[in-house]
Amino acid sequence: MQKRLSVRNLVEFIMRSGSIDSRFTGRNRLEEGARVHRKLQKAEGYQAEVHLSITETHSGVEFTVEGRADGVIVTDNGVTVDEIKSTLTPLEFINGDYETVERFAAGGRNGMTERSGSSVTGGLELSVIRQHWAQAMCYGYIYSLKNDLQEIDVRLTYYEMETGGVKRFTHTFPFDRLRIFFTELLEKYAVWAHFENEWKGTATASMQALSFPFVSYREGQRNLAAAVYRSIVAGGRLFAMAPTGVGKTVSTLFPALKAVGEGSGGKIFYLTAKTVTRQAAQAALEKMRERGLRAKSVTVTAKDKVCFLEERICRPSHCECADGHFDRVNDAILDVLRSCDSITAETTADYARRHRVCPFELALDLTLWSDVVICDYNYLFDPQVYLKRFFADGGDFIFLIDEAHNLADRAREMFSATISKRDLLVMKKMLTPKRGEARAQSGARPLSGTRSLTRGLTKINKLLLEKRRECGDAGFIAEKELPRELADLLEIFSYEFSGFLGENPEVEVEILTVYFDILTFLKIAELFDERYATLFEPGSDGELTVKLFCADPSYLLDERLGCGRASVLFSATLTPSRYFIDVLGGSTESKYIALPSPFPRENLLLLIAGKISTRYKERESSAESVAEIIYRTSTGKKGNYIAYFPSYKYLTDVYAAFTAKHPEVNTVRQERRMTDGERDEFLALFERQAETMVAFCVLGGVFSEGVDLTGDRLIGTVIVGTGLPQLNIELDTVKSQYDGAGRGFDFAYRFPGMNKVLQAAGRVIRSEDDRGVVVLVDDRFPTRQYTELFPEHWKHWRSVDNADELAKALEMFWAE
Repeated sequence: MQKRLSVRNLVEFIMRSGSIDSRFTGRNRLEEGARVHRKLQKAEGYQAEVHLSITETHSGVEFTVEGRADGVIVTDNGVTVDEIKSTLTPLEFINGDYETVERFAAGGRNGMTERSGSSVTGGLELSVIRQHWAQAMCYGYIYSLKNDLQEIDVRLTYYEMETGGVKRFTHTFPFDRLRIFFTELLEKYAVWAHFENEWKGTATASMQALSFPFVSYREGQRNLAAAVYRSIVAGGRLFAMAPTGVGKTVSTLFPALKAVGEGSGGKIFYLTAKTVTRQAAQAALEKMRERGLRAKSVTVTAKDKVCFLEERICRPSHCECADGHFDRVNDAILDVLRSCDSITAETTADYARRHRVCPFELALDLTLWSDVVICDYNYLFDPQVYLKRFFADGGDFIFLIDEAHNLADRAREMFSATISKRDLLVMKKMLTPKRGEARAQSGARPLSGTRSLTRGLTKINKLLLEKRRECGDAGFIAEKELPRELADLLEIFSYEFSGFLGENPEVEVEILTVYFDILTFLKIAELFDERYATLFEPGSDGELTVKLFCADPSYLLDERLGCGRASVLFSATLTPSRYFIDVLGGSTESKYIALPSPFPRENLLLLIAGKISTRYKERESSAESVAEIIYRTSTGKKGNYIAYFPSYKYLTDVYAAFTAKHPEVNTVRQERRMTDGERDEFLALFERQAETMVAFCVLGGVFSEGVDLTGDRLIGTVIVGTGLPQLNIELDTVKSQYDGAGRGFDFAYRFPGMNKVLQAAGRVIRSEDDRGVVVLVDDRFPTRQYTELFPEHWKHWRSVDNADELAKALEMFWAE
């Protein structure tokens, strides 16, 4: 069997040890790091970026290990292999001497540190420095073998990015010492290579033999599966609108697995925005496992939801799972892989407890060995948390993106960043000398080196005060330029703070949170271009937020989707196609398919009450009329109904009018900021059909999509308004971004609003046996601008001019 891998991946997987410590999370500055390398590689006699590769057989595995040494220096005195590492840590806090590092490591966990209570040596994790040496030693071994050297100098070069200072550590290694080290690495990895090879054969054979997991295809299902398969084999991008009932989950996963089994693609990423759709993907895989599929799937759940601690503090002093996590995690991975095919959040938590490791980090590591990864959008798209182990360089991946109508707003959120003047002032207060005295009195170690940080925060605050005054009567400032002066001040502060962390390992979580916000802001600043705007919004008590806002995420989405072989973006509501293809990173080469609804059209009564205006100025005066429409709809047949509103204020007004006039009707309303438990209790009310119930909900909220109320649990909805979002600075910025092409209002307001309407209406007909009614209330719905956005299975809509006409239409429908 054969296995190809990089020097870096080999070293990082086998050599990792020590603890998780969020305090030392820094920025990934690839571009600046590349500039550093080029600068140092200009030295005389320096051979830069030397490609090295070797093929050796160990423990029955033919390994091909390759990579690029940063530099090779050949002189009359011998040869030196150089490994360059750029760092934010001040050089005085780095002790990378090889013998010192090995001595600490040999002493076990208690002998690993120079400073009591810390798992760092010289301000960097010991395990990180050991990995640096290991990577350089691998290059030293390959070069020595290729050039018949009996010994070679291996050098680590650390470049401090703030000061431009350089610190080097050199150690001479005999060839036999490097050979033994390299052999031990590969023999340890051979266990994993054998497992991967054996599992790949099992999984591939099962995918090739897999048949569709249901007796027959539903209407449209075969067409969708075929389109997905063709797109993956061709390596393209497909946008698919598949109405409720087509079976989107199995119709995308099944052809993707078949393509992988036939060699057209590697790992499958099933990406979604909601827990319920992740559960649907798990269920579809289980259905296929019943038909013989052998595929390992892992569901990655947000860290906050899987952490065992009530207060998530990722430090070895606070969390026993973080303490020594990397010493135990490989055993945990192997245990899971040998025991489970379906690795859910519950599975990961169970094994994490057994092995005393972080459940979130365990799930991330399991993605390396899984055939299908089920996760949130952000693990592909978010610049801060995307899975760099896969997407830094790209690969033969297949992206299945569920509920893709959510992606545009989520992308704007992921590619944007905000800092708060108030948060910066709180951080400054916590770093003041008086705060240090308070820490000392409480028994905590006083913070050192804070004066420079507070001076930096004072400068930043002064700049933000000036910006707040500039906002004046307009209430905000929107600029197309990056706030360069602010970014520079934050850059300086972040460098100083990284050094400060080396001296003060027990910094409060509140301070670290603001620091990470600054790092995020600076990361997004690197992406800032003509698709961005800077938004300054003042608040009360001198508050000011600064947001780097991504108005057009299409370029960045396209870039991310380009990390894989093929992408399928699908939803029940991808209309109009030109809007979604444009904003979600498509091109003229992208394919689009719109499938018909598999349900009989006559099962849905679609009515438009087009004589009522629900515009903001008319909402107060229209409350009584809207309440009457809802009442007449709910009296057509006993059952459960939902009325959706464009705002909570409008909902409250109509609810008051409805309950005052019709107190006998059982009603319930969505409350602001409901917990998960309260949401479950709300949905449980729909299990009762003994009497009519009318629920009042917010359009675009948690109950207007992703809710599956089949059968008699929901027989009608009244959708009040066209779903247009309220005017705000961000959407106006989106409008301005597209105004040049004459699509500003549509892209910012009309199309997203109409998708909320379509999603809410889609709650009614969930199966081929469902019958129900949808009433659209607004005088804009009958106009061409909206009717042309209706999907094909809405073309039979009817207009009702008043409540009496509505009642007659309902009577005829329910009598059929």
